[in-house]
Formats: sequence, C-alpha cells, structure tokens
Amino acid sequence: MRTHKAASSNNINRRPTVLYLVCAAAFFSVLLFGIQSSLFTGNQKLDLKTEQQDVRILSEFQSTVKQCVANRGLGLTAHIIDHCNMTLKFPEGTNSTWYNEQFKTFEALEYNYNVCEAILLWEQYRNMTTVLTREYLDVRPKGWEEYAAQRIAQLGADKCYNRTLCEEHLNLILPAKPPFHPRQFRTCAVVGNSGDLLKTEFGKEIDSHDAVIRDNEAPVNEKYAKYVGLKRDFRLVVRGAARNMVAILNGSADEVLIIKSVAHKDFNAMIKRITNPVYLFQGIVLRRGAKGTGMKSVELALSMCDIVDIYGFTVDPGYTEWTRYFSTPRKGHNPLQGRAYYQLLECLGVIRIHSPMRSKRKQDWSDVPSREMIGRAHAAALRLKRSQTGQAGDLGQFGSCKVMGHVDPDNIGPVSGSPDMSDVRKNSNYNKWEVLPFKSLRKEAQDHFIQMEGASLYKMDGNKLDDLVCVRHSLISEV
Repeated sequence: MRTHKAASSNNINRRPTVLYLVCAAAFFSVLLFGIQSSLFTGNQKLDLKTEQQDVRILSEFQSTVKQCVANRGLGLTAHIIDHCNMTLKFPEGTNSTWYNEQFKTFEALEYNYNVCEAILLWEQYRNMTTVLTREYLDVRPKGWEEYAAQRIAQLGADKCYNRTLCEEHLNLILPAKPPFHPRQFRTCAVVGNSGDLLKTEFGKEIDSHDAVIRDNEAPVNEKYAKYVGLKRDFRLVVRGAARNMVAILNGSADEVLIIKSVAHKDFNAMIKRITNPVYLFQGIVLRRGAKGTGMKSVELALSMCDIVDIYGFTVDPGYTEWTRYFSTPRKGHNPLQGRAYYQLLECLGVIRIHSPMRSKRKQDWSDVPSREMIGRAHAAALRLKRSQTGQAGDLGQFGSCKVMGHVDPDNIGPVSGSPDMSDVRKNSNYNKWEVLPFKSLRKEAQDHFIQMEGASLYKMDGNKLDDLVCVRHSLISEV
C-alpha cells in the first residue's frame, strides 16, 4: 500500500510540472507566431512603401519626359497614362499618307509606349556586346548546333551537325571575344542617309566625334564632305549593299564593317576583295517602335559610346519628304512611328537628334532628364519589374543572366581569319581591335570592365528584356 501511495504522490507531483511545460510551450509558440506575423506584416508594409516610392519616382520621370517632348518634339505632345505608359501624338494636319501593307491601313498619328520597359532596354544596351563572338557560341546552350546555323545562309541544314563546317563559314568574321567595349568612345555620330543632310552643313561637327557609324551604300567623299563629313569608323551593312561595297569603301581599309543579317555568299565574295575588318551583328529581335538599319546602328553605337548623336534621320513631325542624300528616294520604314520613337529615345537620354528643323536652335539638351534622374528611374523600374515577376531580393548586376559562363585565360581563341584567306584578306588589320591592350582603353571603359567583374553581356534572341548570356573573363589577365 505504501508503494502505491508513493507512486500516486509522485504522479500528483509531476502533473503541475507537465502543465507548466505545456503552458510554456504554448506561450512561446504564440510569441513566435506573433514575431513572425509582425515581421511579415513589416515586410509587407516595407514592400508597399518601396513600391509607392518607385511609382512616385517614375511618375516624376514621366513628367520630365513629357516636358522634354513639349520642348523638343516640334509639335509632338506626350500624354501620361500612368507611371509607366505614355502616348505620343502628332499635331493635327501631319501628313499621314504612308500606307502600311501589313495592316492595310495608313499610319496612325499617335503611339503608345511603355517607358519603364524602354528605359530598362536601352540602359541594358549600354552594358552589352553587340558583335557575335566565339565565346558567345561556346557558352550559349546549343550555341554552335542551333544558333550558329541561323546566322549562316545556304548552309543546307537547320543545325550545325558538322561544327567544323560551320566554323569555316564564320571564321573570317568571328572574333574570340568582344573586339569593342562598353564606354570605349565618349561621343559617336550615327549618320543616316536622309536627303535632309543636304539642307545643313554638319560635316565638321560629325567628324569631331570619337567614332562615326554609317549605313550601307552611303558615300563618303569630297562631294558630300560638308554635309556628312569624311570620318569613317564603322558601317552597318545589309546583304543588298554587299555587291556595291568595294566601290563605296574606295580604299578605306580601316572602316569596320558590321554585317546586319547573316553570313551569305554575297558577303563572302565581298570580304575576299577587301582588307577591312568584318564582324557579324549579334542577332537581337526585340519589338520596338522603329525599324531599319538606322535603329540597329543606334544599338551598335550605344553599346560602345557614352553620347550618341544622330544625323540624317527625318524624325521631326513637320518633315514631309522622304529622300536620300546620294540617290533617288526610296520608301522608308513606317516613318511616323519611327519619328515618335526616336523622339521618345531623345527624351530618355538615349540619343541626341540633329536635323534641319533644329539647326538654328541652341542645342544644350538641358531639358533632357539628367543621368542621375535616369539612374533613379531605371532602378525603380527594375525593382517594380522584379517584384511583379516574383524575383525576390536584389539580384545585382547579373540578375538578368540566364546563362553564366567563364573564359579560360590560357585559351582565348584565335584572332578572326582562316588559313585559306585570299592574299588581299591576309592584310586585314583585325589585330587593331581584337588584341587591343586593356591599358589603351579610355578610363571609363576600364572602370566599367572592372565594375562588371570582367563579364561581357550578350542578348539572347526573343522579346524578353532578360535572358542574357554572360561571360566572365579573368580580371588579372586583362588588368
């Protein structure tokens, strides 16, 4: 009996202890839940506050862009829809006689743009490589098998089943790594082919730029020197211009040719007859409001230059002609839509427009948003985009890299060219760009390379802002 009483007594003594433990556990559970709820609510409040701040920053940016269009658009007006969307309208009476064969209608007099997407796209171009390279094909998934085949005409197959054959097609125009660098030049002039160039004398101003980019068959000679200048550094070329290019170059051996489309027999025939360095434009397919070689020239310029000035683009709304400065007129690419988009780009700080209608105006660009304001708007647009797509946290400067690769510093690959080059081709000065010493780059280009941790950024094809191919180089080997 004593044993039973003792056991009963011990059980009675344990019950308060167990009860205390259960109560304590419940208390701590409630406390923990409260802390977690508080943190979650706090994060929600923080995210909401950040989003409101970003919307405010973008709304202020939109207002500045609107004022810029009013000051610089020569009749165009901007109408804000929300913090990202804006409509640009042409003045009443604008000549809308351009017929769109695709949609069977005349061009509209107003166009809608997403400014948030535009600023993300064009700031991205400032950090990108726009020339196709061997490292890009090596790093991109199925780069040689599938993508390389897309850039070679008349291959006879939809894939590079024989990589050696594909390399033979591309060797002449395929550098191992980027021959040109972001921030390489301070100022660049992109010269279009419009007849409006003959109404001004921008020649000396164009030649004063660090680099000049021209399109297709545009002649550069004394006849047109006072209108378009004589400096020639880069030329973006489509297939139709290839047959006339030898005469157009007229012995200019240092002008770099950038093939816009694909490697083709017409280009191969041209390349064998010239010594100029030739590269292939890195294929980028993005929906935007302007088409044509001129738009690609702007993309190329922005990937190398801090300031991009454009000449010979009939962008002012009062301009009703469509002419070329060296030949009979040809119909252009949706001119009204293009003019509106170029005007938007100017007020986003991407380009600076020069034209006859502005030749007597003081061009100080003080009404264009400052780089500081553009930087704040870009950061705000990026945060909003990532929050909407569920990308948590700050992904840093490589947040858009879908693929990240590395280059072996001991195996950088060959300089463009092949053993079977023609005698003329063997004198091509690829080395001027492809083995350019790092220390010879301007300080801004060196600083950018170091800031990007030695990485080159390439755009994958498609209509997404993200999906970059990023290739890291050895900082030590460069610096």
